[in-house]
Amino acid sequence: MKISVIIPVCNAEVLITNAVESALQFGEVYEVILIEDGSYDHSLTVCKDLEHKYERVKLFQHSDLHNHGAAASRNLGIEKSRGDYIAFLNAYDHYLPNRFDAEREMFKKDKVDGVYGALGVHYHSKKAKDKYYHLYRNRLTTVCEKCHPEAVFAGQLTLGSLFGKLHINTLTLRKLPFIKKMKEFFKPIPYYADTDFLLRISFYLNLYPGIINKPIAMRGIYEPDRISIIIPDKENPASKKVVLWKELHEWADREDSISDEIKLHIRRMYHSFSIGDASFLRKWRMIIKYMITDYTIIRADIYNSNFRDSLFILLLIFIANLFSFI
Repeated sequence: MKISVIIPVCNAEVLITNAVESALQFGEVYEVILIEDGSYDHSLTVCKDLEHKYERVKLFQHSDLHNHGAAASRNLGIEKSRGDYIAFLNAYDHYLPNRFDAEREMFKKDKVDGVYGALGVHYHSKKAKDKYYHLYRNRLTTVCEKCHPEAVFAGQLTLGSLFGKLHINTLTLRKLPFIKKMKEFFKPIPYYADTDFLLRISFYLNLYPGIINKPIAMRGIYEPDRISIIIPDKENPASKKVVLWKELHEWADREDSISDEIKLHIRRMYHSFSIGDASFLRKWRMIIKYMITDYTIIRADIYNSNFRDSLFILLLIFIANLFSFI
């Protein structure tokens, strides 16, 4: 196996060395590709030092040397990669010694396009743990049970029973089918670009579960640099989710091979977050509209939970459900 590990780097001078060295512990890692993304700290200097120190570390920047975001940086890393397999790692995170245990065996089968595993949580300081443990605890980010590749796409869309989540740090891809089957890699959307990518890739590729009952990589919680990410801001959470589901809705409409049932679900998720993101009066107009045109959005918890943010709306949903039994 020759694995290219792609790491976007932006303002990560403190922990990027830990991430890189966690990847270099594996003989299968052919190269660690650092994409320095316009940092304003000393990340570029640290990356240059790592490239000089380790033969397998390769450093690249965007042509204009500006910040383009993690999505564009990963796309550049994919373009520069020379391995037969691709894995990803965030600059604040790190791999565990069992990271590629499952891949060594599973990629012997040609039908396996990708393998995913479980992600744990690591607090880089006591201060970080004291501040953020109530948010992340020691939960695993993982698919809850082993399933066939055909179930991964629908499972992530929250169709059916409890499924769980994939994470970019624990995904390993066979490069040839990935390049051949994916029409677009990471999209330059402002929020949830990883989620969008993982959903689309689980539709196009045969993804198999590796180690999902214990972590193979750790998400790093680093108190000084995580404040702007972790502390909730005043922006309506639906404003970010509606960006993701709008993108998925437009993509699904263009894909003839996606079933009508799944397209309908994606459309309803998009409309439900659109309601949640709307102003008060527009929210009510949309609720009344969908009570007439697509009542399921108003009645089903999987959809109305995305906009049930006031007692008035809860009352309307209750009345609508009451009338449905009359």
